[in-house]
Amino acid sequence: MVTELAPETAAAKLRESAGAIVLLDVREPYERELAAIEPSLHIPMGQVPERLAEIPRDRELIVYCHGGVRSRMVAGYLEGQGFASVGNLSGGIDAWSRKVDPKVPRYG
Repeated sequence: MVTELAPETAAAKLRESAGAIVLLDVREPYERELAAIEPSLHIPMGQVPERLAEIPRDRELIVYCHGGVRSRMVAGYLEGQGFASVGNLSGGIDAWSRKVDPKVPRYG
């Protein structure tokens, strides 16, 4: 079962464990051009299966998209592929922008 992380919880984890957690952005390139949470690894959802080798297995993952739906699907897929510690950013980058960092542009 994928762990759902509120934006505030994810931000705290990232602050406390800098470098130990990988943010995985599964949005499309045009979305990333509009806004991103950095640092993050960008692999669009449709490319994840063919690019699994690029995703670290030795660190915790927090997957995000625009609203949290695509990232939840990818997080479930990654768990099924044997990734041990995978979370989903609830509400995606949109919630992050509203609740954690208003400097991250919202789009819609």
